[in-house]
Amino acid sequence: MKSVDSVCGNVVDVVARRVYPGIIKVVRGRISEIVEVMENYDTYVIPGFVDSHVHVESSMLTPSEFARAAVAHGTVACVSDPHEIANVLGVEGVKYLMEDAGKTPFKFLFGAPSCVPASPFETSGACIGPDDVRGLLALEGIGYLAEVMNYRGVIGGDPDLLAKIGAATAASKPVDGHAPGLMGEDAGRYFAAGISTDHECYMLDEARGKLALGVKVQVREGSAAKNFNDIIPACIEKPGLCMFASDDKHPHDLLRGHINELVQRAVYAGLDVMDALAMASLNPVMHYGLDVGLLQKGDSADYVVVENLRDFKPLKTVIGGVVVAEDGISKLRWNKPRVINRFTASRTRPDDFRVPWAGGQARVIGVLDGQLVTESLTGELKLEGGNAVADSSRDVLKIAVVNRYADARGAVGFVKGFGLKEGAIASSVAHDSHNIVAVGASDDALCRAVNLIIDNHGGISAAGARGLVLPLPIAGLMSDQPADRVAEAYLRLDAYAKSLGCTLTAPYMTLSFMALPVIPKLKITDKGLFDGEAFKPVDLAITQN
Repeated sequence: MKSVDSVCGNVVDVVARRVYPGIIKVVRGRISEIVEVMENYDTYVIPGFVDSHVHVESSMLTPSEFARAAVAHGTVACVSDPHEIANVLGVEGVKYLMEDAGKTPFKFLFGAPSCVPASPFETSGACIGPDDVRGLLALEGIGYLAEVMNYRGVIGGDPDLLAKIGAATAASKPVDGHAPGLMGEDAGRYFAAGISTDHECYMLDEARGKLALGVKVQVREGSAAKNFNDIIPACIEKPGLCMFASDDKHPHDLLRGHINELVQRAVYAGLDVMDALAMASLNPVMHYGLDVGLLQKGDSADYVVVENLRDFKPLKTVIGGVVVAEDGISKLRWNKPRVINRFTASRTRPDDFRVPWAGGQARVIGVLDGQLVTESLTGELKLEGGNAVADSSRDVLKIAVVNRYADARGAVGFVKGFGLKEGAIASSVAHDSHNIVAVGASDDALCRAVNLIIDNHGGISAAGARGLVLPLPIAGLMSDQPADRVAEAYLRLDAYAKSLGCTLTAPYMTLSFMALPVIPKLKITDKGLFDGEAFKPVDLAITQN
């Protein structure tokens, strides 16, 4: 990779909100001088993009490989919540990500996970308590308390949760929020605890209400949850409190684009160019105290050269004065990662997914394409030989969660919205405890899809007339292969799942959130069905009072 000593172009100063022709001089990776000149330039120099909230593990790539893909789109930094690997491996997992991130010039800021496990109603591989959080917050590279998902615990005064928030406050580090749909007095009490952001807004009134409280709203557009169109009007009204985030982005989506796409869409939606660029750079840099340059004298030379301020197509990405991408091609090298994991489940049998049933109304998870929230539906189940079975003709399929950390009986329920006509899909990426979650049209297919995951100690799979699997040997979450290979394998599985009838835009990303009990309304963990609104376990059968 080559270093730069200067760059010429139309300098976009987001801090001063002005554009002028200039020459930026760089010495030892930092901006030594910016000279305004009388020239006509065809290109623009803008601050590098920042993803203000992402779980790198959800890309199925290690941090260094995520960086290698992201720089091609002008991203120079991200605020990464490592709670996916933390739920599997605890503090050891967080340190693993930090170690791998150190192999790249890309700028990662990691958080200390606040909710591991996300709730007591599921089995995780680790637990991170208040003392662990204090230890992590003292490490260089840990800059904030990661998303506080248990908002009911905050409102109810859970002592451990409040101790974690207090530890971040004492260390003068921000606290990230996670409160989908929370409004009114409860929202006021939650954010008054010291929580300053939220990336879970999916309704316009919700976003406006949180902005009115002074909350920093992160506009999320990931592979499954796509909230940009719903809440961008609120950002046009109060752009100074808003940032862009991907949250969870699968590998093929990351290869296609990143924060650059959101800046482009925001400008086309009517957001002022300076406001859009501030949401992608200035706002997260200031909120999290990132060491990321903003094209000011003395700053780290982190910038992107683009053709224009409409499409934001990156011609060159520079981090610390080093060219890391040019003409859409990353200059970073692939690093063979160290494999680390925790996976002890034994193979399953079709009978493990049998549901004895005497009839009556049952709770059914209702999937919403493009959303992480679900509906809580009711209906009759199809009966065969005294057992409730999947009914693909009505799109009422079986959903199962199998404990990956021990040989224990899992949970089986029913779900509507996946659309499978045959076969099954499964994944060990199952937020947040990352047990094995599977949806299928038959018990046999469920068994085969789950066993493909178990045989590979993690991955995503599909079982129809044939079986396909993408192994994820690093914590059952990430591949040890380069991004292009992972994306290619993922797309094969995505296409195969859709050939089995799945109608969802992102089948595996949607599947991965079916076991997350802290997001309403109805979910399922390895311990059974869970009502996210009442925040308590519920039975499959609905009993009459």
